[in-house]
Amino acid sequence: MEQNKTGSKLAHLSSDGHRIQTVQEHLEGTAKLAADFARPFGGESQACLAGLLHDIGKYSDDFQRRLAGGPKVDHSTAGAKVAFSLHQPEVAFAVAGHHGGLPDGGGKRDTPETPTLFGRRKKEVPPCEDWRSEVTLPDAHRPPLPKDGFSTSFYIRMLYSCLVDADYLDTEAFMNGTTSGRGGGEPMDVLLQRLRDYVAPWWNPTSELNQKRCEILRRCFEQGRTAPPGLFTLTVPTGGGKTVSSLAFALTHAVAYQKRRVIYVIPYTSIIDQTASVFTRILGEENVLEHHSGSEATMKDRDTDGAPSSKVLATENWDAPVIVTTAVQFFESLFANRSSRCRKLHNLADSVVIFDEAQTLPVAYLRPCVAAIGQLVRHYGVTAMLCTATQPALGPLFDELAPGLSLREIMEDPAKLYTFFRRTTLRQAGEVTEEDLAGQLSAAGQALCVVNSRATAQRLFGMLPREGCYCLTTLLCPADRKRLLAEIRARLQGGAPCRVVATSLIEAGVDLDFPAVWREEAGLDSVLQAAGRCNREGKRPADQSTVTVFRLAGQTVPNIILSSTEAARSVFHDFADPAEPDAIHAYFSLFLTLKGQEELDRKGILPGFARDMEGRIFPFATAAERFKLIESPAVTVYLALPENETLIEALRAGNCSRTLYRRLGQYGITVYPQHLAALQEAGAVEAVDKDTWILQDAALYDHNTGLTLDVPTGQGWMI
Repeated sequence: MEQNKTGSKLAHLSSDGHRIQTVQEHLEGTAKLAADFARPFGGESQACLAGLLHDIGKYSDDFQRRLAGGPKVDHSTAGAKVAFSLHQPEVAFAVAGHHGGLPDGGGKRDTPETPTLFGRRKKEVPPCEDWRSEVTLPDAHRPPLPKDGFSTSFYIRMLYSCLVDADYLDTEAFMNGTTSGRGGGEPMDVLLQRLRDYVAPWWNPTSELNQKRCEILRRCFEQGRTAPPGLFTLTVPTGGGKTVSSLAFALTHAVAYQKRRVIYVIPYTSIIDQTASVFTRILGEENVLEHHSGSEATMKDRDTDGAPSSKVLATENWDAPVIVTTAVQFFESLFANRSSRCRKLHNLADSVVIFDEAQTLPVAYLRPCVAAIGQLVRHYGVTAMLCTATQPALGPLFDELAPGLSLREIMEDPAKLYTFFRRTTLRQAGEVTEEDLAGQLSAAGQALCVVNSRATAQRLFGMLPREGCYCLTTLLCPADRKRLLAEIRARLQGGAPCRVVATSLIEAGVDLDFPAVWREEAGLDSVLQAAGRCNREGKRPADQSTVTVFRLAGQTVPNIILSSTEAARSVFHDFADPAEPDAIHAYFSLFLTLKGQEELDRKGILPGFARDMEGRIFPFATAAERFKLIESPAVTVYLALPENETLIEALRAGNCSRTLYRRLGQYGITVYPQHLAALQEAGAVEAVDKDTWILQDAALYDHNTGLTLDVPTGQGWMI
């Protein structure tokens, strides 16, 4: 073992026991990194202080005995208590939570046993005063941020992110015998040039459609370069090329204003892969990180030398040039309290964030999500863009929750764009029976019908002729959906009969083109998403490409879409063309009014930080528990098939890794409690863990319609 030349206390021992890191070395290394991370938003002095204080508890004799195999020791509370004594509550929160997660603030009556910051203040800690002879604390000040509760809580999370990432990286560097930091990927100007090279063949279009797409792309390049940082909307109709155009804005803006990365937030895991694939093709695999629940990295994924892969490491703190992630991953991280979720937050600063399909922002959490976007733009150097074909009416919310932050539209005349790209005619058919609907679909040569229920989709499909008919829901595993989509595309392109009954999974990002579409009544945004699958390539006149909205006889609208459906009915009544921009704006305004302010923050997240939540000030832990964008108790059931036998055996053996789950994901089905109970009662499933199951009865799965059960799910409206 190395000799301790300074006589200082030890923070870490290398795994081979031959190298040591002193507490002083670790504190100073962490402080430097944390300060660097916080510099983009002016928090470097408090981040430095947090780094110097976070592990002073390791100066205790109790912790030194811990290094020799003794019992666990609380080494976080000591630094938090010192921070409190220095009137640095923000630092105290970060230090107290750097291992166990940001605690609730609590109240002055809390006891030492209460898991709050006020409780921790009263906790006795082992003596560790030796730190005072080795550590010099800097003067620290909070940057000039608003003093309201939500702004303060947001800043504390950012400070916490700087500290925990710095702590991880400094420790990792010592253990690996390397220098701190990771990074990777190429500079933004290189990525921008790659994009310019990719689109270069597009600039001499021969068709009117491609000419218009080039106008949109050119406008995004121009605005990315000239428009000052802030909050933007990009309203481009379906078929206008908004994915590449938004990337053009983001990369150009990043180069023009020295932004460090681009983050693309996508609502559905079903389309994240294709977006990441497009970006990878343009920018190179080493520059694009895909991160969502289905791609969660584990330390079992390793490069050829046995070390964790660079992609695995980058998912921990988003240290990559371009991130493609989900709204769930993005927003739940912003309201999380655990270090594993929060350590990426500081890397949002000085970035460009694109919210694709912005109309899908979660309604029950819309107010806290808007408030968080406002914080990022106003105080952390973020340029944000709400990118959609149907722009939601979020202006009043931003005016309220982010005063002074104006929404700027990238396109000069979205209404004119709508007129150009208009490809369909919407009509209302009123109430129809399933039998009548099946007859209309059977008579059509090629048609798509989107319904609200998986059960309805399977019933309707059963009424259609077998030849050229398909059923697409999440009761099918992704591998079968992919296979069926390929068959559907081939039949559509070949002019063969093709009738598809689907749930809303087909509405976003699926590039199918039908001459006619039927859509069960729902929110106007969902209707227009379905309409995007009709006459997609603009080969037919708009008045001959009909999107028929219907109501099924004997069925009620699910509560979860009742407000959006009622708002859509009103717009259909008041506007001759419900797809025009004014109608869409009216729809979203009415929808948000019908939901009411409380329903836009159903869990009381913002009031909780403005006042208190269940008697706790700064309720970080409580809010993190409440902020769950997906609250469904669904579990995954994997099919056991000949082609994935090896994967299933690895799952049974517990050899779980990111790669395994990604490959198995092609054979997974979302199952809700009633389904699971029926499967268990029939002895048809094998438990791997409480959230993971293997289907043992192959007779319950049909490769064309999916998982079939006699017991209704109670969640049948889900896609």
